[in-house]
Amino acid sequence: MKLIRYGVAGKEKTGVIINDIKYDTSAFGEDYNEAFFENDGLNRLQQFINTNKGTLTKVADSERLGSPVARPSKIVCIGLNYKDHAEETNAPLPKEPILFFKSTTALVGPDDDIIIPKNSVKTDWEVELAVVIGKKASYVDESEAMDYVAGYALHNDVSEREFQLERNGTWDKGKGCDTFAPIGPFLATADEIKDVHNLRLWLTLNGKTMQDGSTSNLIFNIAHLIAYTSQFMTLLPGDIISTGTPAGVGLGFKPPLYLKPGDVVELGIDGLGQARQVLKAYAKN
Repeated sequence: MKLIRYGVAGKEKTGVIINDIKYDTSAFGEDYNEAFFENDGLNRLQQFINTNKGTLTKVADSERLGSPVARPSKIVCIGLNYKDHAEETNAPLPKEPILFFKSTTALVGPDDDIIIPKNSVKTDWEVELAVVIGKKASYVDESEAMDYVAGYALHNDVSEREFQLERNGTWDKGKGCDTFAPIGPFLATADEIKDVHNLRLWLTLNGKTMQDGSTSNLIFNIAHLIAYTSQFMTLLPGDIISTGTPAGVGLGFKPPLYLKPGDVVELGIDGLGQARQVLKAYAKN
């Protein structure tokens, strides 16, 4: 299945994509959140679709798409998980996965604007594969880790490099700004992706290709990331692990290249669709 959430921000309705057509599933009566995933929601949703397939209402293509997962308890990200990205940023290859967090308030839809934070001069892009957890995971064995995957989605791990690297402390300062986690257009359930470790992921800036990589080059694979992370914290249903970015980020250019108002970022992953984000300057409401 391919799950979507659509409509006005903060009031999204649920839906699915069947044969490239969007359908409303509001009558199912549940949002795609922790409780949904925890209570066998994917199977129950599939049964609902099978029963009501002929009567589902189409969703207009003009409707805004939100994050396909309602606000998770946490967004865990993996740093420097592609060798070429570590090299371009002059960082040593990690011996263990590097974990950091994005705030849940950073979560937005796949085509929502990215707001450059107040006083920012180093806002950067990072196309990433996001993994959505399907059931509670604590001290998971790597051999069983993939059983905990609900599905996958496209993610732009937007980063403010000055906040991240020059303002003392952890990376989180530069990762959790508002709008810094556009996810979607949809959540593809695990069965939709034949080989998650062989997916092309790419990103363009104003039409020019900046990133063009493959998940075959992950340093730590998805099973390892789930098992590893679960040794330090309990992953709850609906939680997101973003698995790192390949080379081609603005920080890696000489001189570095950063985003400015009016820039257009487009990105995609095989089987997980595409997204488009326009950069806007921060403005006080």
